Amino acid sequence: MNADILVIGAHPDDIELSCGATVATLVRQGLRVVLADLTEGELGTRGTREIRAREARQAAEILGVAARRNLGIQDGNIEINKTNLHQVISLIRELTPSIVICPHSFDRHPDHVHAHQLTREAWFYAGLAKMTTTLRGKEQKPHRPDNWFEFMQWHEFTPSFIVDVSETWEVKMKAVHAYESQFFRKESDEPETKLSKPEFLDLVQTRGRAYGHKIGVQFGEPFYSPVPIGISRFTDLLLTKG
Repeated sequence: MNADILVIGAHPDDIELSCGATVATLVRQGLRVVLADLTEGELGTRGTREIRAREARQAAEILGVAARRNLGIQDGNIEINKTNLHQVISLIRELTPSIVICPHSFDRHPDHVHAHQLTREAWFYAGLAKMTTTLRGKEQKPHRPDNWFEFMQWHEFTPSFIVDVSETWEVKMKAVHAYESQFFRKESDEPETKLSKPEFLDLVQTRGRAYGHKIGVQFGEPFYSPVPIGISRFTDLLLTKG
């Protein structure tokens, strides 16, 4: 299977919360998007790995992606080691995406930071011919995506660009709600977390509106790019009216 875009998150629900509407927008534009969760989120306070796997499948169906993978790396232990690195390299070489989207380099949760580091290193090494990986017994060809972009989680950064996701925001929120084990449920007797507080999903909506406002649209999702981004037409810029 080939993909145009590969989106990597540390845990199931990270992608949906951070850039789910962008994923849905890319799918609507006819691009093949594959999601990859590095862990099963088994250390999460609420739910179980089985529940979260089911929720992740449901969310992927809502977003309409081509596939969703789980690499089975130990939650809370996303080490930058040979085994984990080769897993991500192999995935990149299998899918040959032109773009990888991953967590920002700094965040509150160490797993998010390590997910960024692992993805960034795999992005580079995947292009080296002498860095060998195999898939189903066959040696893979080197492939380095053109670039990677970073999505926003807890830590807010100055975005390199903001995607207008007004038309797919409700799709994102439907996918987010698929993770019912993680968010507020009045009948739940599990311990409370930052995500399960009643106001959390309101904050997700508020952030979306705030970044949308910055570019003059209803909802926006922010990204960081490690390199400058060019445009072919100056009039393609989305700006708030002064």
